[in-house]
This record gives sequence, C-alpha cells and structure tokens, in this order.
Amino acid sequence: MSMAKDVKAGGAIDHELIRDLAKLLKETDLSEIEIESAGLKVRVARSISVSAPVYAAPSAPAAAAAPANGAGSADKSKAVGAVLSPMVGTAYRAPEPGAKLFVEVGQDVRQGQTLLIIEAMKTMNAIPAPKAGRVKEILIEDAQPVEFGQPLLIIE
Repeated sequence: MSMAKDVKAGGAIDHELIRDLAKLLKETDLSEIEIESAGLKVRVARSISVSAPVYAAPSAPAAAAAPANGAGSADKSKAVGAVLSPMVGTAYRAPEPGAKLFVEVGQDVRQGQTLLIIEAMKTMNAIPAPKAGRVKEILIEDAQPVEFGQPLLIIE
C-alpha cells in the first residue's frame, strides 16, 4: 500500500488515501494516524472505548426497552421531543460496560438529567435531557457511532 499519495488537483482530499489510512489503522490496531504533506494535514482516528466516571441520577422502574436499531431514525429528527446528537462520536447508554443504563423507554426524566454519553475525541460528553418528560423511544444502541444532528431518543 503506497502512502505517497497526496491531494488531487484543486486541493480536494484524496479519498483513496483516507481509505488506505483507515485500513492501516485496522491492520496495525492503532487508534489514530496523522500525515502531513505539502501543507495538508490528514488525521484518521477510530473510536476507542474509554471508561470515564459519569454520575447518573437514580431512575424510576421502566418498561422494557424498545429495539434501538436506529432504523428510520432519520425521519424522527423532526419529531416533537427528539433529542439530537450535538456531535459526532460514539453513544453509550450506560456510564461504563455492564452498568445500569442512564434511561430506558417509559422512564420519566427531568430537565438536565443525563440521558447518555457521547465519546468524541477521547472525551466523554454527557447529553442532558432538554426538557422533563417520559422517554418514548430510544433510537440508538449502546456503543453505536452517531452523527451530528442524528436523533438519539424521543421524550414526550
């Protein structure tokens, strides 16, 4: 695999280079790689699960969680009560592996209560409830990559 690739004419990033770097990350089990050439810096990183202390408020008993496969969640971004991801990262429904989930379907939440955390650039970011209400639907699974503006859950 040749790493001597650079930018295409017009300054656009060579997507093949990025794919090659991502493949190299996987093959070498590195967490990130950065190259700089002719004033262009390209950094490719993959998500690493890091446990950080996050404190959850006690929760009321809840109904069984609905399947959270994200299917159809794109149309739910405009749903009343949709909580959208404020960043790109990996969403976690619990403060650490094996711990109790922050919230479940049917649970009442108060404004400011932590709903989940999103790991972005090795930093854990608590996502608070924008309003009080009941969790109607959870649209993501634990440890799922999320995009900016992606609906995460719905509070009614």
